[in-house]
Amino acid sequence: MYDVLVVGTGPAGCMTAKMTAEAGYKVLLVEKMQLPREKSCSGILIKKSIDMVEGEFGKIPDAVLCRPTKNKGIIINDEENRVFKFESEGLNVWRNLFDQWLVSGAENAGVEFRQSTAVISCEEMQDHVLVTLQGNEIYHERAKIVVAGDGAASNLKKNLLKTQDSYIFTYQTFCSGTVDLDYNFFHAFMQPQLSQYDAWFNVKDDFLIFGIAVKDFNKIKGYHEKFLSFLASNFKAEIKSFVKGEVGIMPCVLPEYRVDLGIGRVLFVGEAANFLNPIGEGISSALASGYAAAEAIKSTYDVSEDVDVPALLNAYEKNVEPDKQYMIRQWKLLARISPKFSHLG
Repeated sequence: MYDVLVVGTGPAGCMTAKMTAEAGYKVLLVEKMQLPREKSCSGILIKKSIDMVEGEFGKIPDAVLCRPTKNKGIIINDEENRVFKFESEGLNVWRNLFDQWLVSGAENAGVEFRQSTAVISCEEMQDHVLVTLQGNEIYHERAKIVVAGDGAASNLKKNLLKTQDSYIFTYQTFCSGTVDLDYNFFHAFMQPQLSQYDAWFNVKDDFLIFGIAVKDFNKIKGYHEKFLSFLASNFKAEIKSFVKGEVGIMPCVLPEYRVDLGIGRVLFVGEAANFLNPIGEGISSALASGYAAAEAIKSTYDVSEDVDVPALLNAYEKNVEPDKQYMIRQWKLLARISPKFSHLG
């Protein structure tokens, strides 16, 4: 019997796993992929993320960083080609290496880690959750509490809530070449002809990254081609070679800002809970929700007794409310800048 079983090795899952293990709980962390695994993400840590990570895991090592090491902020080009520049302190990381480092920190705290292990389903029993996993074979584990940090398309969430969320699909390419944009900033473009959500440009080491986000998956390649053509015409973009492309998925944030925090003994964190800040920034809210979940567990579960299940979800909801309000403020700010997101104002 585990006290806590955490699904997913992103920032949310690793934060919860490490904090609960340090508090003396028996913790199992599972990941369906083999590490280091790819994660389609800008990989930019804003100051809020840096502070949370270094407060719990220690100084972020140079080995997970890429060039330019420091991100100076974001530049938004709106539908009318107006430019909004927001300068802020940040770091540029490779997500596969960053997440692997977080897992190492969790293991050092006493977390048991299993990779190449998928969670198929879970069922709440009288005093625990029965979790069905698949590694080399299908088997079961029991846990007092389960924390699902398995992303926007969380299998556990679908299994438990029987609902279908709305998604945003992303596509970004890694290329060699040049473009007349400041490589020290993350650039977002709101022009409707370029994407159904936003388009972006950033740099990692020697790669120029061009991305777009859409609601209709079938329109990914068409919008991406239009974005590259736009950059060639307006910012002298020259693509010398295409290295790779990757597809990702994000939750679609709706005007009511609904978050799904959990049911019974199962808590949802990060994008599985529908936390996402504007322009796809999800690392800070993942860390914050993982932290809030760990604090809720610590305050409502005494291993000599059982989990106070109603109190668990109430505590998590209270703990994570400040970050939900932070998310809402960020979206409302973007709504004032871009008519495309005015419905979120």
